[in-house]
Amino acid sequence: MNDRLNPDIASEPLRYERDARGVITLTLNRAQAFNALSESMLAALQAAMERVAADDSARVVVIAAEGKAFCAGHDLKEMRAEPSLDYYQRLFAQCSRFMLALQQLPVPVIAQVQGIATAAGCQLVAMCDLAVAVREAKFAVSGVNLGLFCSTPSVALSRNLGRKAAFEMLVTGGFISADEAKDKGLINRVVDAGELQAEVAKLVDSILAKPRVAIAAGKGLFYRQLETGIADAYEDAARTMACNMMDASALEGVQAFIDKRKPNW
Repeated sequence: MNDRLNPDIASEPLRYERDARGVITLTLNRAQAFNALSESMLAALQAAMERVAADDSARVVVIAAEGKAFCAGHDLKEMRAEPSLDYYQRLFAQCSRFMLALQQLPVPVIAQVQGIATAAGCQLVAMCDLAVAVREAKFAVSGVNLGLFCSTPSVALSRNLGRKAAFEMLVTGGFISADEAKDKGLINRVVDAGELQAEVAKLVDSILAKPRVAIAAGKGLFYRQLETGIADAYEDAARTMACNMMDASALEGVQAFIDKRKPNW
């Protein structure tokens, strides 16, 4: 099964593909503009988030990109064409809604990074649940080089990296390599270019082998507890785990372990 958001894929900023297993691939399709997050791109991404959220059989989302760059952040030409406070507030609010929607999805989101990811593009990588990058990929929050501190990307960056590592990236605007990004916690895995899709496929297969209900409950709890005190986090986690344990898939999984057999999910 191959379901596309629009049949005219050559002109669309985003391609939406869904296979029979519920794996959805969103491909940023503005290679000539380094896949910058234009208003139309953000609108397409938001629509895709809503579509995935409404799909009860969706299992995993992979965000990929065409061309040399994964995502170069906001479309600066578009931003410069309308220099008004109202416009900028609406634009950054639109981007923030999309970034939050990534975490609010009940399924894991994997960034498949084949090139540079800068500014809001680096933010996008940070907001995905998992990320795999080619060895040649580079990452930066480089707005400060243009006099614009990457404030919204800093929210995602500071929740992935240590504070000093995140702040250094933000105030210097310098690039880090894929290996450095992995060491700092921005991405999970680094592979040679020819192995990128295969490595992402391994992650996808591992997720598909687990019950959707457990993944959905766990992802929701994972991000909620990060924003609360430890006592409230444990209370929420215990409640979530108890509800998860009452689900048929968990009961079957535990029984299969006791019976020394594979679970029948």
